[in-house]
This record gives sequence, C-alpha cells and structure tokens, in this order.
Amino acid sequence: MKLLGLLCTALALGAVVAEAGASELSPKALASISSSTSPSFSPDGSKIAFVSNATGLPQVWIVSSGGGQPQQVTHLTDPVQSVHWSPSDKWLAYDVAPGGGLNVQVYVAHLDGTGAKLLTAGGEVNNRLFGWTHNGREVELATNKDDVARFDALLVDPVTGGSRAVGQSKGLTTITDVSRDGRFAIVSRLAARGDNNLYLVDLATNIETRLTPHTPPAEFGWGVFSPDGRRIYLTGNGSTDLTAFGVVELDSARQPGDIRIIAARKDAEAEGGALSDDGRTAILAWNVAGRTELSRLDTATLKLSAGPSVPPELKRPVEFERDGKRLALVAVGAAATPDIWVVSSGSTAAVQVTHSPHPGVDLARLATPRLIRYQAHDGLALSGWLYRPASAKGPGPTVFIYHGGPEGQSRPTLSADVQALVANGMSVFLPNVRGSTGYGKRFLNLDNGPLRVNGVRDIQSTTNALVKRGVADPRRLGIMGGSYGGYMVMAGLTEYPDMFAAGADLYGVVNFDTFFKHTQPWMAAISKVEYGDPDTQAQMLFDLSPINKLDRVKTPLIVLHGANDTNVPVVEAEQIVTRLKARGVPVEYVLFPGEGHGFRRLENRIRSTEATTAFFKAHLVDQGRAHSGD
Repeated sequence: MKLLGLLCTALALGAVVAEAGASELSPKALASISSSTSPSFSPDGSKIAFVSNATGLPQVWIVSSGGGQPQQVTHLTDPVQSVHWSPSDKWLAYDVAPGGGLNVQVYVAHLDGTGAKLLTAGGEVNNRLFGWTHNGREVELATNKDDVARFDALLVDPVTGGSRAVGQSKGLTTITDVSRDGRFAIVSRLAARGDNNLYLVDLATNIETRLTPHTPPAEFGWGVFSPDGRRIYLTGNGSTDLTAFGVVELDSARQPGDIRIIAARKDAEAEGGALSDDGRTAILAWNVAGRTELSRLDTATLKLSAGPSVPPELKRPVEFERDGKRLALVAVGAAATPDIWVVSSGSTAAVQVTHSPHPGVDLARLATPRLIRYQAHDGLALSGWLYRPASAKGPGPTVFIYHGGPEGQSRPTLSADVQALVANGMSVFLPNVRGSTGYGKRFLNLDNGPLRVNGVRDIQSTTNALVKRGVADPRRLGIMGGSYGGYMVMAGLTEYPDMFAAGADLYGVVNFDTFFKHTQPWMAAISKVEYGDPDTQAQMLFDLSPINKLDRVKTPLIVLHGANDTNVPVVEAEQIVTRLKARGVPVEYVLFPGEGHGFRRLENRIRSTEATTAFFKAHLVDQGRAHSGD
C-alpha cells in the first residue's frame, strides 16, 4: 500500500478529502496536494528524515528508507524548510520560518522531536541552514546577526551553542562543505546576483584562497570535497556560457590549481550533484530546457554513464547514505507530486519511497505541457511550457504566468494554479524570457539594469507568438506572476494596457524606490547590478517602475500578498491597490496574515488558488462567452 496514502484520516484532512472527492480537480483539491522534500538518511541508512506538508504545514517526518508508515516528528505552528540528520545519530537539525518570513531560525532536536534547542539569535535575525559537518559535531549555518547587510558563515556546537566563524565577514557568505578531517571548508560568497566565488578556508587561521578566479559575471556552485580533501567538485561558468561540472585539485600544501572541466554539454546546464561518502561515485543533474537528466560519474576515471531512471520531469540528487550504496532524490513532474525516491548504487532503477497525498485528485487527469520555441523582437530565441485543456480547439482564453527571480526558470513541475486554470477551460503558458536561468550566463544577464526594457518587450513577443500559433484568443488574455513575476505583470499592464483582459500580481515589485528602501538590507545590497543602483541610477529605476505608469492601467487586477513579506514588503501591494482604486480601476486585494514571500499554509494555498482561478474564469471565460453570445 502506498506510503502516506494510509495517512489521510490521521492527517486531519477529512474535511478536505470529503469536499475534494466531490469535485475532482477543483482549485481546493489541487491546492491541497501535498509534497515530500529534503530527504536525509540516518547514519545506518535504515530511515530517512524529510519535510512534508501532509498535515497542512511543512513539518519534519521520519520513515523507513524502504517505505512504510511515517512518523511526524515536529508539530510546530510555523513551517519547517529543511531537515538534516546528524552523522552522530543524536540530533536532527531543521530550520523554521516564523510567520513564513525570512527571519528563519535553526534548531536541533532529539530524533523524537523532544529537547529542541534554538541555535540562532531569534527575533528578526535572518539565518540559513546547510547541514552538518561530516563528524556530526557542528551545524553549518549563516547568519546576519552582526550586520543586516551581510551573511556570516558559522559552525555551531549543538551541545554548548558555541560558534566559530568560517572565512571572512564580507558580503553574503554560505558554507558548501567541510573536509572530513575538519581542517578546511568551502564557502560561497555572492558579489551580486548572478556573480559569486568559491573560497577554500583554512579553519585554523580563517585565511581564504579563491578557487574560482574569473571575469564577472559568473556563478559557481556545488563545492564539495573528495574524502581525502585533495579534490573539490564544483559547477561553474567562468570559462563557458553554459554551466559545466569541474574539479579543482589541491596540492600537498592545499593550494588550488586551475578549474578543470570534466563534464559539459552544448544542450544543457549543470545543476548540481551528490557525491558518495566513499567518493567513488557522483550523480550529476543536468537542466535540459527545464527537464532534468541524470548522469553517473566515476570519479577515478572521470567517465560518465547513464544515471538513475526517475520518471518525473525534474529530479534533484540530495544525498547518499553513508555506505554509498543508495542515493536519495527528490522528484516532481507536471502530473507527479514532489516525492522522495531512492536508487541503489550501480542501478538505474529508482524506488519511490513517499507517496504524498492528493485526495480527490486523479494525477492521470492533470495536464502535461509541451515546450514551445519562438523568437523575441530582436530575434533572440525564447521558449516556454504550454498547458492546454483536453477539449481545447483553436484560439481560447490563455493565461501567461511569469516566473519569479528574475533569476528563475519555468519548468514542468506540479502547480495547483496552472492545473486549476486548465481545469476551468483556460490554456496556460509559462515563458522563459531573457534573464531566466537554464540557458547560459549571456541569456541570464540580458535584462540587467537598463536592459530590462528588452525583458519587458518579451511580454509582447510572447503574447504575439501564442496568438499567431492559434492558441491564444487576443480578446481573452490574462497575465499572472509572483515576486519578480509580479513585476512583469504590472510592467505588462502598464506598457501594453490594451493587451490583457485580466491580471494577477502575487507579491510583486512595482516600485524600485520603495523596494530598495524596505526590503532586507542584504537583498538590497546584492540587487544593484540586476536592477540598478538607486544611488546612481535613480532615474532609470523610476522609469522602470510600473507604479509611475499606473495612469495607463485599465485592466481588472487581483493583488495577493503576505503580510509578513520582508523580501518584497507589503507596501508594494498597498501602493497599487490604493492608486488603482482611486482611479476606479477594478482591483481585488487579498492579504494573507501569517505568510511571508509566498503562501505555505494549507488554508492560504487554497484561498490563493481559488481566488486567482475564479478571477480569471470570470474575466476570460465567462465574459468571453457573454461577448461571443455563447
């Protein structure tokens, strides 16, 4: 019997199940689909700790690594983001987002959830959790407690609470690994969005050696030691356009050589990987136009072979168990719940360990997308994912959903919003315009600063492409997006006021002046290359801010925002709502108490999906029928 399928009654979802079952593919049922993520093996490999929102809020659970009945460990009133099982088998480390905000706090607790200890400063301090050192004696994290404009990397003793610095206190520093002998660490430091470096840190002296010298911009990631500490595996695009896998060899004095590319593709970007504890095998993940392909690396020969076969479109290798025999992955697809899979070493077949509840939703009935390629106004190649109702014939109501970031990518993953719109008769297109990740660093940086006008022009190119293909009815177009996607919504409504019949702005940036003044200081510090410097480019930022062109807007709008959002503060939403109402433009406002940048509580996920679906149905489907006389 499928794991977690047994839990429906025990998980207090009875009311949801009953109602969802009566209305399959309803927005409520779709928004109630659960997820299982963040797998972490116990030291003996017999169990896996993970995060599931099966009870309505993400919490820590433990399950047998072979499957079976899971046990809930935490019962908190705030969402858990990730969990890491200590190699010493004494603790679980997990991070909690109070009120859904960015003031994330890190805890350790016994394996049954008792004895929870706060390792961070609490309050409004922002923190990040990365896991444990290999000996299980310290927790790896970063904090901005000493300076709100930066993150400092720390190793924290869970018993005493004592901490020690890792590397220099400069910028946004995070830990990627600590060597098995505990002498060295690898840290990543962000110079600006889209540009960072990896450094080797001598933990005895905190002296740093840069591992990734390059001409900006370039991005480097993964950053893990071989068991003997003499090799570092990483991803990067310092000398390439598409991100590749590389290694840096350390000599006997622990001085690094140059980056050597060991795996690169012309059709895909390296995303990351997992290295076995014995260092013999690594599973590498490739981003191929949004889907994931996996490769197996023999670290002795540096030869690649076929990786595990995991059916969903997206998969992320997370960690090997300590003896290296099995790997835990998270996989999700357009019609597949986010779940944990385990694959044995040397095998290509993966076994699904969790089966997240989806009461009232037949996954086989969910829409699956196809990749559409088209061109921008200047000939730049663009693409996106098109979902259509099974009954769709010819041009019809279409909602364009723009991803956040802007360093993000629309991919074929399970979305309650997408599926609810399709179930209500609308096609949905998820474009990846310039500035998106997954297509190389040149493409990524094509919307920086004053170039953002071209990213906004991609809205028109995208709309035209779908109209010309006979998918979208130009009289029944909607635009939707969250975070930076919300910026694209408002940019679309102000630059092309006659294009869309409805818009949905979810926690979007609309005024770069107020964004830089009210967002987290560390976020403001790293955003000056991406958006522009408010001290030297104020006029450009003014011109790029949709708030200064709201007099053009006549499109009905719905605005949704979390009250505790400190990334894009709620003042962004309030400005739009106040000004559009004053002009008599139809605008709905949905504020979510207890939520930050995005909605994680079940009741709020349901409310958001129901509100946006009803809004677009009313303006694109129902009114469209009325206008056509249907």
